[in-house]
Amino acid sequence: MDTKFARRTERIGRTTCSYWRAGKCNRNPCRFVHIETPSPPAACGYGNTAYSYGKKPHSSSENTPKYDRGDATRVAKAFKKSSPRICKYWINNNCAHGEQCLYLHSWFHGDGFSTVTKLHEHKKVITGIALPVGSDKLYSGSTDGTVRIWDCHTGQCAKVINLGAEVTSLISEGSWIFVGLQNAVKAWNIQAMSEFTLDGPKGRVRAMTVGNNTLFAVAEDGVIFAWRGSSKADSPFELVASLTGHTKAVVCLAVGCKMLYSGSMDQSIKVWDMDTLQCTMTLNDHTDAVTSLICWDQYLLSSSSDHTIKVWACIEAGSLEVIYTHTEENGVVSLFGMPDAEGKPILFSSCRDNSVHMYELPSFSERGRLFAKKDVALIELGPGGLFFTGDESGLLMVWKWLEVPKVASS
Repeated sequence: MDTKFARRTERIGRTTCSYWRAGKCNRNPCRFVHIETPSPPAACGYGNTAYSYGKKPHSSSENTPKYDRGDATRVAKAFKKSSPRICKYWINNNCAHGEQCLYLHSWFHGDGFSTVTKLHEHKKVITGIALPVGSDKLYSGSTDGTVRIWDCHTGQCAKVINLGAEVTSLISEGSWIFVGLQNAVKAWNIQAMSEFTLDGPKGRVRAMTVGNNTLFAVAEDGVIFAWRGSSKADSPFELVASLTGHTKAVVCLAVGCKMLYSGSMDQSIKVWDMDTLQCTMTLNDHTDAVTSLICWDQYLLSSSSDHTIKVWACIEAGSLEVIYTHTEENGVVSLFGMPDAEGKPILFSSCRDNSVHMYELPSFSERGRLFAKKDVALIELGPGGLFFTGDESGLLMVWKWLEVPKVASS
């Protein structure tokens, strides 16, 4: 009996606690170990790093990223096992366990970036962040009905504009700030100190973008409105088109390669020629609402509530096809891409678990995670290595990429 008990105890002592791996173990002491045990040698190899999708992008070159499905899956699984979860009590400043807590007491996990400050004056969801070119002011919009203007030098809120209605989107282009509201878009010129109202959209304006000297805005009726510059005295903008085709609300837009891309609650992505403003194709690979779109080099990346991120590339005859699909544990809220301090391309994937997953491209190996009080709806790039995140609680976080110290050559 003693021998059997000893063997069982030894076996338990070598076993990693599955609850600890998931960040849920509340036993202290726990009979299982709270460290990762070594994997068998046969599982250590990454295998062949080159993966062929069968079809190459139409405009390929030696520098074109190659998305490796095998490596990305293995690295993501390894990171998932070792990635801790943030303490929900620490977020609210009331964790009683201190350094003995099993959960993470930090807003991030990973290297190469850090928090700068927290700006928590909005009361509801942050729906837009903009830093106009040449300005030292940061603009943020929220469904609490306000636009806040922040001084970039002091980090203090310099002005609050109460619009009396939910701000559902906000972007900047040149000296212009565009604010999406119910049934309208407000256009502010911060240099001329002028303001205009653009009518047309029906319902909340969910997304806006600018391309080919055209402002595009979408609302809940699924129609995309397009304005261009006008010489009229009463408004510098003229409505030139209303793009129809989606059967439900359009929630995201992106511009790239002389095309406009729109993602909708109807699970489709439509591609529009920006010269003719005609729809050239419809992409139907997602099985739930399309939540975000970004154009990166010659690729289109899309995310969805179906838990996937899809990478699209142009093949022969100009059509777009999915060349890689990355799966998350939760639905994806939004995507954003930017280079790190070393110039490496990083994809930010905000998921419905109050975190943002950071991936190196093209391998999709996980670089780190950012945490928030609620789902992060927006990520925006700033100057000098800064970037910003805004979540659904109204918390605006300022982050900074850290320079990697150079090792002196001997």
